[in-house]
Amino acid sequence: MPAGIRGYKQLFMPTGVYISVPFCKSKCSFCNFASGVFSRDRMQRFVERVCADIANTEEAARKLGGKFEREVDTIYLGGGTPSTLAQQQLKQLLATVRRHSDVQPDAEITVECAPGTVSDEIVQTLIDCGVNRVSLGVQSFIDEESRAVGRLHNRETTLADIARLRDAGITNVNVDLIAGLPRQTRESWNESLEQAIATGVPHVSVYILEVDEDSRLGRELIAGGTRYHAHHVPDDDLSAEFYATACERMDAAGIAQYEISNFARDGFESKHNLKYWTRQPYYGFGLDAHSMLHGRELSAVRFSTTDDLDVFLGSDRTEHEVLAVSEQAAIEEEFFLGLRLNRGIDLSEIEARTGREIPHEFTEAIEALVADGLLLRTESRVMLTHRGRLLSNEVFARFIGAEEKVPAI
Repeated sequence: MPAGIRGYKQLFMPTGVYISVPFCKSKCSFCNFASGVFSRDRMQRFVERVCADIANTEEAARKLGGKFEREVDTIYLGGGTPSTLAQQQLKQLLATVRRHSDVQPDAEITVECAPGTVSDEIVQTLIDCGVNRVSLGVQSFIDEESRAVGRLHNRETTLADIARLRDAGITNVNVDLIAGLPRQTRESWNESLEQAIATGVPHVSVYILEVDEDSRLGRELIAGGTRYHAHHVPDDDLSAEFYATACERMDAAGIAQYEISNFARDGFESKHNLKYWTRQPYYGFGLDAHSMLHGRELSAVRFSTTDDLDVFLGSDRTEHEVLAVSEQAAIEEEFFLGLRLNRGIDLSEIEARTGREIPHEFTEAIEALVADGLLLRTESRVMLTHRGRLLSNEVFARFIGAEEKVPAI
């Protein structure tokens, strides 16, 4: 143990606020989130439930064993599609956050929107609420691919929305793209990348299609069926090639990769998402919302809400599933989350922060992964190689204990 250091050091950090809004105009075939199409009545009940939880934040945090800092420097409305909420509902949510915390004047305030939901009225509401960043769930600039997964927009709509946001003064815009969608080809993927770069947006997120039982498309792929255009999904090798191409194209365009799935022009990295990967505190509200706060007794506490809307709306008090993060688990998280960033992790900083030497099994794993070409080590800093980013789950598994798993961010 480094001399004079005992226990996990907790420095003051402003809190991030995340609100998970589960409403969409349609459910995409690839979506594995707790979201769907619901009535306006349920939307209002949801907003009121979330506002009640926000008002009770400090008491709830204390009961869950965490410390809530009132200073808030990031707010993120995700989903789902928050822009499907009525203007007054968006205002109600953000006004409640401001009423019950100290939102900093320069706070990053992000709202996720689906192309086609960014009307002039919604844009004005975003401006009125202090929103200064918008994340557009584009997924593809190819209309055939968008239709294949149930998206309601086309390329023309997306470009018009970006222009409308920019004209209104919201220039910090992210575009989401997915590699591996049904009917995607090398040519169409390159066209989507070219279009994303041509828009001039300062941030692009690139995800590889997830195949699991939590989405209709995923279940059909696993079953070997043809519904939802499952038989037109590129294979794993081609999807990995698409991702590699995205890394090259974004870098050449000056949109540098800073995290496995995220690329930004200088100064436009997502401040809120960086909280997840650097273990800064954040409090989640809404459906299937996750939180991580510094602990009163342990290094940290993680907790999450139900993913069942009926359960969420059917109680006057939101129940949480709680995971106390021990010092050992905290070190695992430093590796699991920090290695997602291109800059990687600094082993000496982790030792200073935790008051413990890096466990022997971790140093052995690092040596083995370096030998396999998945990690690069320069003095005390360790980072994923390009191949390591493609096989990141295999790398992370080497640093996660069998009993205490951390959530994927």
